[in-house]
Amino acid sequence: MQTLQLIVSHTPLWVWALLAFLVSRGVAAFRPQATSLGKLAVVPALFTAWGLWSITARYPGAWQAWALWLAGIAVGTGIGWVLLRRLHMHVEPATGTLWRGADYSLLPLLLVTFLVKYGFEVVFAMSPALAADTSFRAAYLLLSGGFTGIFIGKYCRYLVASRRLTLRATHAPAN
Repeated sequence: MQTLQLIVSHTPLWVWALLAFLVSRGVAAFRPQATSLGKLAVVPALFTAWGLWSITARYPGAWQAWALWLAGIAVGTGIGWVLLRRLHMHVEPATGTLWRGADYSLLPLLLVTFLVKYGFEVVFAMSPALAADTSFRAAYLLLSGGFTGIFIGKYCRYLVASRRLTLRATHAPAN
């Protein structure tokens, strides 16, 4: 219990703010709503930035770290793409506004991703030597990249669907 209190008390406020933001995004995704590609890009951008910062700080110049993280992103992108295979969305061509269906996978994915990344960061803070352990480092980088990739894959699915719908709408015959 004392260790948990120590971990929580040493967690920067920005981490709790990020968690609150992610939870709010996940809950909002339960409702069909109007959105934009810019808003949909926020979560993948946040996790990409967190990953870039972590790798740059922990493994500067280590191409193997980048290779593992990018391999995780590649696999995760495929998973994210498949998660939205039944995507329901339409675009208002005049405004570019996207109307998307409810996404019940977002909140659980955000929470699991946050907990895994946060958990690894706590372990690294408590035992910095683990950053040099080959197996632990590979697990960290592949999982970090994989979860980031899931959000990138979901965004790419939204992007492609949006482009297709916009093209269809602009090339539709006028009545």
